[in-house]
Amino acid sequence: MTTPFNDQTPRDDGTAIQLGPEQASRRLVLLHGWGADADDLLDLGLELLPLTGLSAAEQAQISLVALRAPLPHPGGIGRQWYDLQQPEWPQLAAARMQLRARLIELGASVPLQRTALLGFSQGAAMALDVATGGGGEGAAAGADGDGRIGAQQNPGQPARGALPLAALIACSGYPHPGWQPLPLESEPNQGSSTKFLLTHGEQDPVVPFAASVELERLLKTTGRPVQRLGFSGGHGIDPALLGAMGAFLAAGWQQAADGGPAAES
Repeated sequence: MTTPFNDQTPRDDGTAIQLGPEQASRRLVLLHGWGADADDLLDLGLELLPLTGLSAAEQAQISLVALRAPLPHPGGIGRQWYDLQQPEWPQLAAARMQLRARLIELGASVPLQRTALLGFSQGAAMALDVATGGGGEGAAAGADGDGRIGAQQNPGQPARGALPLAALIACSGYPHPGWQPLPLESEPNQGSSTKFLLTHGEQDPVVPFAASVELERLLKTTGRPVQRLGFSGGHGIDPALLGAMGAFLAAGWQQAADGGPAAES
């Protein structure tokens, strides 16, 4: 696979793997699933970039960041955003606060308005939760419940509520218990035009296909633009959908570049 990053060595600081310039024109952030690690989706990200229709020079100006989940997997291999085996997922609240802080920190070098998220399985659930402010983490952050958020110096990034992302792709995702995306009328300048794409295997034995149907319903109740693509398969990402995913990313970044609502601060 030939990409503009073939001659680059990935930068891994222990919390994320990065390719491309830190001060970039666009960014794609990857959130891996339960038991995987930051490198799990890196090849997918690289494969998607040429499918956006951007020139090689434009692709070279994309920052690709694969975040590493904060906790070790109980099986001893891989990472997790929170332990799925613990009743009621007590680590979820801290996980969403930490992810929000990490995304806002990344927004200091590439604005969130020009940032797209792609998550798989548990990573998809985390992306949707934090991006829409639906888990309550925004209110806690506004109350300075997280030191890193309270200390961030970029007034153009939101201290609470939904994040003004260019696009979000959730593959084989699911809604967290009680997750409700914040109503758009309460978010005048935050996330009002973030585009959402859901993909899911119709024979998924791990996360039922119905989970993405419910995600679509919940997103639509708040007027968010959402598209759902099913495929005949299991718990994975269908290669046949990569073209649609690349075009989706391009559309989200283009809307931000054109100065749509998602590009406002």
